[in-house]
Amino acid sequence: MKLIIQIPCYNEEESLAYTIADLPRNIDGIDEIEFLIIDDGSTDRTSEIACRLGIQHIIRFKNNKGLARGFMAGVDACLRLGADIIVNTDADNQYCGGDIEKLVRPIIDKRADIVIGERPIDNTAHFSDRKKKLQHFGSWVVRVASDTDVPDAPSGFRAYSRDAALRLNVINEYSYTLETIIQAGHNKMAVASVPVRTNPELRKSRLFKSMTSYVKRSSSVIIRSFIMYKPLKFFVLLGGIIMIVGLVFIIRFLILSGIGYGQGHIQSLVLAVTLVMIGIQLWIAGLQADLAAANRKLLEDVQYRVRKLEFENRNLDEKK
Repeated sequence: MKLIIQIPCYNEEESLAYTIADLPRNIDGIDEIEFLIIDDGSTDRTSEIACRLGIQHIIRFKNNKGLARGFMAGVDACLRLGADIIVNTDADNQYCGGDIEKLVRPIIDKRADIVIGERPIDNTAHFSDRKKKLQHFGSWVVRVASDTDVPDAPSGFRAYSRDAALRLNVINEYSYTLETIIQAGHNKMAVASVPVRTNPELRKSRLFKSMTSYVKRSSSVIIRSFIMYKPLKFFVLLGGIIMIVGLVFIIRFLILSGIGYGQGHIQSLVLAVTLVMIGIQLWIAGLQADLAAANRKLLEDVQYRVRKLEFENRNLDEKK
């Protein structure tokens, strides 16, 4: 069984050596362990240092494409290289490399398709109280949206089986962490979590430029992913809320009319009818979006089969 540990990097010349030194070289049940670096358009010596450290595989972008694209480029490369398990970790040595064995064990034992490392958020010294609360709240929202039980949804320390990696699709350009969990829940994959340790902070997080920016981007990813994978539920819920507000105005108008004050509240009746019509239109949009989601599911299944055949045939050719 072959494990490839991929590390997306952007200007990580100072921290990369610490990260690589912390990674395991042997794990029971794993025959081969290889490392892969995705240099996301670094302007420093990240790739040069990776070569000096003896990294077997290096992908280099000419310009910065973002974490999500770097992650997917690494996954595709790992699949081409014949990985049975893919582990993703950060280049800033945030996660303890020794816990990679914890991540891969449920996959080796065939108990999970995806395993996500659960950080000790409340005990992490460099996390502010506000950030801790946002992490917990964001994870709760993702659990609701994905029908999974992932305590630490933003964690980038995770392992994928080959089959799970073949099914991955990341649409947004910000981050893969939240979208892939919602996608996995929609596809009924076995998603597990294991507690992992973290190392002292080497640098500030680049995803957290500001709390406001992080909340906006994360909210956008969650809402977009939820609409993509559960459109009928989203539009029926939204339309239902708007229709209820409209019905409240209609009932109010009828009561006022019954006691002789309806003539002065025609505007409320117009607003109520408008809200009810908007609600009905949203329900219709939900039905249309649900049909589109069904078609996308068929396309994802076709993509999975094509990718599986492509990578399996390529690996067979290389072995010959």
